[in-house]
Formats: sequence, structure tokens, C-alpha cells
Amino acid sequence: MILAKLKQMLSTRALVLFPLLMLLKSYLAWFIIFEDGPSWTTLLKEVPFVLVVFCLIEWFASKRKLKIYVFVNLLITGIYFAVIMYYKYYGVVVTYHALKQVNQVTAVSNSVFSLMDPYFLFIFTDVVVLIYILLRRKQLLQWKKAFERKEKRRVIAILFGLSALICFFNVLPNRASMNDVVKAEQMGIMNYEIYTLLDREKTELIPFDQITQASIDALKGVTKPSTSIMTGAAKGKNVIIIQLESFQNFLINLKIDGHEITPVMNSLVKENFYFPHFYQQVGQGNTSDAEFVVNTSFYIPPQGAATQMYADKQLPSLPKLVKEQGYDTATFHTNVVEFWNRGELYKGLGFDRYYDKSFFGEDDKVFFGSSDEVLYAKTAAELEKMDHKDNPFYAQVISMTAHHPFTIPEDKYKMTLPERYEGNFVGDYVRAQNYADYALGLFIADLKQRGVWDNSLIFIYGDHVGLPVTSLNRDEKALMQEIYGREYDYNEMVNIPLIMASPGITYPARFEQLGGQVDIVPTIANMLGISMENHLHFGQDILNQVDSNLLPEQYYLPKGSFVNSSELFTSGSGFGDGKHYPIYGDGSKPIEATESEFERALKLLHYSDSYVSQLPDRDSQSD
Repeated sequence: MILAKLKQMLSTRALVLFPLLMLLKSYLAWFIIFEDGPSWTTLLKEVPFVLVVFCLIEWFASKRKLKIYVFVNLLITGIYFAVIMYYKYYGVVVTYHALKQVNQVTAVSNSVFSLMDPYFLFIFTDVVVLIYILLRRKQLLQWKKAFERKEKRRVIAILFGLSALICFFNVLPNRASMNDVVKAEQMGIMNYEIYTLLDREKTELIPFDQITQASIDALKGVTKPSTSIMTGAAKGKNVIIIQLESFQNFLINLKIDGHEITPVMNSLVKENFYFPHFYQQVGQGNTSDAEFVVNTSFYIPPQGAATQMYADKQLPSLPKLVKEQGYDTATFHTNVVEFWNRGELYKGLGFDRYYDKSFFGEDDKVFFGSSDEVLYAKTAAELEKMDHKDNPFYAQVISMTAHHPFTIPEDKYKMTLPERYEGNFVGDYVRAQNYADYALGLFIADLKQRGVWDNSLIFIYGDHVGLPVTSLNRDEKALMQEIYGREYDYNEMVNIPLIMASPGITYPARFEQLGGQVDIVPTIANMLGISMENHLHFGQDILNQVDSNLLPEQYYLPKGSFVNSSELFTSGSGFGDGKHYPIYGDGSKPIEATESEFERALKLLHYSDSYVSQLPDRDSQSD
């Protein structure tokens, strides 16, 4: 009897059926995103929002009510699905700000689909059923008739008011939370999405004239060395920056069942300067953000990609610094220059030229551009031409073949994976990076043969994470634990290598100090003997780092996260409930993260955004 009445209610009362469906979808999203999964509180955090929406439909919709319900159902379902997929890659909760980059999704559709577990699609089950019903006239007429029934307005008004009040009290006390995942859990996913959409509170920019190098150095805790090393050691040499796609530090000296994965990088590490405690500082723009940070020594913007938020500014940059010394400058990437608005970024950075797909073509295409072998072969020939000119050059070379989801063509396989690594994310990543290492070896050999290598200062680093913690399933995490000998976590995830090589200047050395991508400009400037006095910067010369460094992070990790000289700290609602991850796997260094560092890291990000946002706009007519 009770079951029969329940069935009748679900089939005739939209205000009961649709909130129940939304609750089931929210439980799936909570299960995937939040560490503790769903609980009874999920009911109070997700259902009131949908009741507010559905009460509005009941109040105002007289015709096509069923279709409106189905449309709203599809819209909310799409938001939950987007939140799930975005979290799987970036480890953060997507907001409307990310929709500005929706045009990039089609270009990396393989990456998107690779993150999808089949059970994610259960979230659309009811949508398929409802659309089927709408397409069958008999069932449609029955449902329309049932749904035309008007609920009592007094009941609707009370339900609306109560639900809105619960939403308000879910949001109001939790606005100050730093961690967007924690904030979404405290507010409820849909409440959080609406909060970010309606929130118009803007952080006041710090006045331009108050942002000085001394104030930045004080926040970072920079101590000037009494004497500096390597100053001017590479003066007049070419500068080549090689940015390796998705290359993480654990690959260095990694062997799997006795097979060396990156022999070329391993040789470079043994023969040159190697910084194992080096960290990414990218944002939503990933590779293009790395290009921005490495060429400016500024941090990424609070929202969006640097290429879209800052590219129209007159940016102080490494290309401009070296051009003042007579350098020719160029950047090389096999994708189209429009991807991530790179064309405008390169103008803002002041590169003399860029080489993109129009130069490299689509020979030996992998994903969305020519392979690393084509990139390196054509780039080496171009660098030889530049080397024959009277002035030195600065070139940035962006590799791409080892791009997420790492499913390179079989003709690029340079190794045989053990069976346990076949057909999974970790194995595909390892094999793709093995190929990338092989291609890099060809490039280095080519540069040496052409006489370019010996006359150059070369920096090699990874651009960003390849294996996000949130993207790995249980079996893949087990493989990473096998590789590390311990649980793979966020401290390993954002760790990338840095190698400095220059014949006659560098020598076999391992530097234990902390560094990040923001440190590359001042380090290169020191080695070239170029003053940074008139270039405000947020990095420091890591070759002359006295005792500490402070690296703010704000993507892939919660805002307020940072790396200091002993650990990675990730924020919670604030500092007190944050988490600590030692960056030395043997636990030999104590945990030292302090609330002062937490506050200073946030101030550094605010200083950078305030400074860049107030730079003069570029005159597009003069570009």
C-alpha cells in the first residue's frame, strides 16, 4: 500500500520526483569529489537549492511545465557532470569563470574523455528516460496531464521560503573558506556555484607605487648573499629554454623492472646542474601559464589563464630584458598560435617571432600538432641560422607529444611496458615520457652537431603535472606507490625537475634548495650578467639562494597553498585545518610551515595581480 502510494506520488508530483532525482545526482558527485563522500547533511545542502528552483517553476509555469522541468534537470545535471570532470583533472571545483575557456575543450577532447569512468554516465540516466517519454506521444500526454496539476500556492510559498533560508545559512557562514573544495562541501555544490556567479566582491588592488622589490623580498624572506656565484658566467651566450610537456620529477633516474625510462634526462642530470626540489606554479592555462610565469617572474591571475587575463598588458619580460642586450628572440610550438591566446601573449612578452603550426605543418601529427621529433628537427635548423648571426639569441621551445592523455601512436613506442602498466593512465604516461626523452636526445645531438649547444645556456624543466592525484584510480595509485615506495600525494604531484646546462660553465652538481618556475628569470639574468633592478620580479636567483624560498600555489591546489623549504602546505577553511606534506620523502626535515608564511603567500599573489593588472595596456595598433 505504501509503495503503491509512493509510486503514484513520484509519477504525478514533479515537486517530489525531480528533487529526488537531483539528490541522487548530488550523492554521486559528492562520492567522487569529497574525501568523506556524501552523508545525511548532503540532503540539507543540495535539495534546498533545487526546491527553490522547482518552486519557481511551479509558481510561474502554466504551460510546458514538464519540458521546463526536463530542461532544468538537464542543466543542473550538466553542472554536476562538469564539476566531476573538472575535479578529476584539476583537483578543484569548476565555476563559471572556467567557462571562458570552454572553447579549449574541443581541442583536448581526448583528455576529457580519458578521465571519464563509465559509471559517471549514470548521472544522465533519468535524462535519457525523460527524453524518451517526451518523444512518445501517449506517455507524454499522460505525464503532461499529471504534471499540469497545480500545487497549493501556500505550500509552494512556505517550501520556497524555507528552502531559500536553508540555502542562505549554508552559504553565509562559509564564505571565508580558502579551499574551494572545502567551501563547496560546506555550502553544497549548487549553492557554491550560484555564490561564485553572484559574488561581486572585488579585492581592492594594492596601489601601484606601493609594490616595490623590497616589499616583495620581505614577504618572501629573501636574504641577499654576501657574494654571488655565476654572475655573468654565461654573458653573451645563447639562451635556450626547453619546456617539457607534463614532465614530473619522479621520472628522473626511474627504472621499471630494470628499464631506464628517461636515459637522456638522466645523463643531463649527472653532467650538469640539477634541482630536484623545483615546483610548478601554473594555473588554468597549464602550458601557456608556464610560458607566462617563466618569462615574467609574475604569478598567474586569481581566475582564468594568464594568456587571457594579462596578455594585453605591457609586460616586463625575459625577452625584453635580453633584447636590450642585443638578443634575437623566438618561441617554438607546434600547435596553432591562437590556442590559449598565445599570439597575444607573445606580443605582450615581446618575442620577435613565433613559430607555430604554420611553420611546422602537420607532418607526423600527434594529438593537435607535429611530433616532438618534427618540432626539434625544424627548430634545430632554425636555431643554427640564428646562431650564425652576429647577435646571440633567446629561444623557448615547447614540447607537446607527451600530452594528456598520453596515448601516443604505436610507432612512437620506444619501450615495452610490463604487463601491469599496460592499458592504464600511469603506463601510458611513462611510455609517452620515454618517447619525449628519446626525441629530446635527438634534439641535443642535433644542436651539438650544428655547433649550437656549446655556445648556449640551456634550461630544461617540466611545465606542469602529468598525473593529477585526483585522476588516478585505485590500481594506478598502487603503481605510483610502487614507483615512489610510499603513497603518491600532492607534494610529489607538483614537483618538476630543473636542469641547467652550459658547456664550460655547469658541472655535475645537485642543488637541494627550493625553486619554482617564477625563479627562472632572475636566475638567467644573473648568469647573463643582466641587472634586474628595473624589472620587478617575484622569483629569486636560486643559485644564490641563501636560506629559504616561498612559493605560493593557487591551482591544482587550494588557494592559500604554498611550498616552503621543507614542505607543501595546502589550506583548508584557513590555515588551522590545512594539511602538511613534507617535500623530503625520507622525513629528514622538520615541518616548518607557519601561519605567517600562509598570510605572506596570499599577499604575494595579491601583490602580483595588483601589479600586473595596473600595468599599461599594450597599444594593439603598434603590434
